[in-house]
Amino acid sequence: MKAASGAIRVVVVDDQPLIRAGFAMVLAAQGDIEVVGEAENGADALALLARTEADVVIMDIRMPVMDGVEATRRLGQLSDGPRVLVLTTFDTDEDAFAALQAGASGFLLKNTPPGEVVAAIRVVAAGESVVAPRVTRQLLDRFAGRLAPSARPDERLGMLTLREREVLGLVGEGLSNSEIASRLFIAEATVKTHFGKILTKLDLRDRVQAVIFAYDSGLVSPAS
Repeated sequence: MKAASGAIRVVVVDDQPLIRAGFAMVLAAQGDIEVVGEAENGADALALLARTEADVVIMDIRMPVMDGVEATRRLGQLSDGPRVLVLTTFDTDEDAFAALQAGASGFLLKNTPPGEVVAAIRVVAAGESVVAPRVTRQLLDRFAGRLAPSARPDERLGMLTLREREVLGLVGEGLSNSEIASRLFIAEATVKTHFGKILTKLDLRDRVQAVIFAYDSGLVSPAS
């Protein structure tokens, strides 16, 4: 739930004061975004968020005391925790994989133009992800050995209808809603309806988590 003003409440987490100040200055100029706190590491961020409501957390990855991946993982365990948008100077698959596995809804580099960061915050706050599902799928394929999908199908798949499982499988393959609609010969609006039900039934936050679940549950396999 957003603030009464309707503004998106943001917490900035980074161990470099100048970077925190820079983000705070850029975001303060946005009429629909409010910076409600700053922290210099993951542990401080968790303590801050225990007493401060936020919609989105801009999270650095490599920080002392507690890194951004662990902090993101702990936030993901909360029933109504904020969404996490990870920013890092390290353009590596390992960082992206770890952040997405931990539950981040987005992954951007720190040299991303300010306008794109602002847009990403709005997208994540709206419940979407800013990492294309095809990119997520490529990362999972690359690190298939680390993910080690279960040999047995996830029991939660039984909560889905046959059509919902078809849609989830295609989401897991990296297809967009329009591509899924074309593949299944149904309207794109129908795909969106099915996908919304999938997220609700499986208690998933967004498309990134759906792709990871489809892979981890055994519904899709590497390079399928």
